[in-house]
Amino acid sequence: MTSFFEQLRARSISTNSLLCVGLDPDFRKHKPGEIAAYNQAIIEATVPFVACYKPNIAFYEQHGIEGLRQLEKTLAYIPSDVPVIGDVKRGDMGNTAEAYARAMFESWGFGAVTVNGYQGLDAVAPFLAYEGRGVFVLCRTSNPSSADLQELRLASGEMVFERMAVTASAWSPNVGLVVGATAPAELGRVRELLPSTPILVPGIGAQGGSPTEVLAAAGAQPGSVVVSSSRAILYAGEGPGFAAAAGEAARSAAAQLRPALP
Repeated sequence: MTSFFEQLRARSISTNSLLCVGLDPDFRKHKPGEIAAYNQAIIEATVPFVACYKPNIAFYEQHGIEGLRQLEKTLAYIPSDVPVIGDVKRGDMGNTAEAYARAMFESWGFGAVTVNGYQGLDAVAPFLAYEGRGVFVLCRTSNPSSADLQELRLASGEMVFERMAVTASAWSPNVGLVVGATAPAELGRVRELLPSTPILVPGIGAQGGSPTEVLAAAGAQPGSVVVSSSRAILYAGEGPGFAAAAGEAARSAAAQLRPALP
């Protein structure tokens, strides 16, 4: 069985891209029943330029059952050779974590998911039990107040995010880390600590992260880094030309992330 990270590496090489497009529909712009058709047009326009897609399940759950139907249709539109990360940030104890893992990997069929590992290994272990699936553990997130806790310094001298990076990476070879593009210094520190651990980097585009700084901090080895943009691509244009605008935005973002690729 080809693992998620092997699939991601192969896709990054074949497309010469580190770009992940977040399929996160804005509830103010769509009626619930229109989401999948919009996403289909986005996928068809952007697929030549992407390493993977990353739907955040919250943008579908907010619409109830209809939103989940739209997510199901959206996933069916993604070609089978394109990796998909379920951005779910789940984390809980015991049988609850097991239920989340079954939902994400068995019911939804995601190749990888994001999880919250700040409860420790037992909250993540049910996800790691799925052979070959990727598990991206939150490490240094891109939201502004994350530094309040994640950059606290421990008695050992480490910051909390540094301890999380080293601890989580030891749980399994199928662990990656989530480190925001808005924290390039911390991203560089994680890469210094863990030269080959896969890192998912959200936050370029609307959140203001710099592709140049991301490449300088994380490197550009295919499969070891993937950089996500959502709103800046999904809503690059409006009206009849929205899909073409999204395709151009994806092409441009991929090109900005390409210079250091081997």
